[in-house]
Amino acid sequence: MAIGVFSLLGFQLVDSAFIARLGTGPLAAQSFTFPLSFLLIGFQVGIGIAIAALISRALGALQHARARRLSTLVLMAGSAMIGALALGLWLGQRPVFIAMGADDAALGYIARYWPVQLLAGWLGALAYFAYSVFRAHGNTRLPGNMMLVTSLINLALDPVLIFGVGPVGGLGLPGAAWASVIAFAAGLGITLHRLTRRQWLTRRGLGAEARQSFRPFAGIAGPAMISQLMPPLSAMLAVAVVASLGETFVAAWGLASRLETLSLMAILALTMSLPPWLGRCYGAGDWPQIRRLMRLALTVAVVWQLALGGIMALAGHWVATVLAGQPAVQQELTLLIRFLLPSYAALGVCMLVVSAGNALGFPLWSMAMSGVRLFVCYLPCLWAGMQLGGWAGLAAGAALGNLLAGFVAWQLLRRMIKA
Repeated sequence: MAIGVFSLLGFQLVDSAFIARLGTGPLAAQSFTFPLSFLLIGFQVGIGIAIAALISRALGALQHARARRLSTLVLMAGSAMIGALALGLWLGQRPVFIAMGADDAALGYIARYWPVQLLAGWLGALAYFAYSVFRAHGNTRLPGNMMLVTSLINLALDPVLIFGVGPVGGLGLPGAAWASVIAFAAGLGITLHRLTRRQWLTRRGLGAEARQSFRPFAGIAGPAMISQLMPPLSAMLAVAVVASLGETFVAAWGLASRLETLSLMAILALTMSLPPWLGRCYGAGDWPQIRRLMRLALTVAVVWQLALGGIMALAGHWVATVLAGQPAVQQELTLLIRFLLPSYAALGVCMLVVSAGNALGFPLWSMAMSGVRLFVCYLPCLWAGMQLGGWAGLAAGAALGNLLAGFVAWQLLRRMIKA
């Protein structure tokens, strides 16, 4: 899963690196769309958490027929829910982006890019749901392989569709979104074929299963989706704060957001692969094994992120030079890298605790932890830092917010595993 997450997030960072070559304007426009893209991803991750939790618990209780019914239902319901959300994000795009600080030039770029990106997001969500079914069955190899395949397809298509080949011109900013559409469509088709071959889907008993499982599904998916929706809302508020400093800072912040998700690849892989095993242990009542799994996961997370953060901080200028096309953006991005990357060790602890809470029957605790992380720790520190020290203060404040969130999450985990 770490390899798959690295490749998937890597191609998103590659998108931004190619778009940076088009100029600061297109890169800033793409940066404005990140929070709403994360909103779509938040819904799909919330549904995916419920998928993994319910199916893994059914398998742990040896209810294989029910697992097949659940797999079919969540794929159908998830497709409809994400499609409705994407339509709403398209219809309401202009007032939202204006409220975030986008000017007329940015709105022009967004109008051509955003509809295609929403289509890519919908296809990516469907592929994610199919991956979640495999993870719930303990199979992380196929999802990881498919993430790698889709990233390679995107990587090959990006320069062709953005810049063109020879006399054939490229599509510019929308070309990056079309590359994602093609890549996700290919991954979805292959994964659905594999699901059908393994007979993990069924048409029988769906109505009765829907009535039986609606409340437990909503009990997990509802708080999980709210938890996942908090980061996009926080990101929108953060972009609004950064936008007051100017277009160059928005572009640097957008690249740093992409780099954040890539640097957290090991944590994201753990949040995907750990809950199915926690769910099986929860179904079997094996709390000693749950404690051993959490100790191991947290140790890996902290050691990995501290090592990676230290290396990236030392190489911050070189990394910024590779990613950003404009010297001014490179300078501001370097500062963010040096402050933020080491603090992701604490952020990783928080992410794992939230993920574990959903798998272990504490979805409301996880939701509360997400809210505390963003609206009590992160955003106030970010805003206060900018007021006190400008761009450098903003970077330091964001890092401090991550550290505070990690400490609070550790205290919450100690209560959960003793409960």
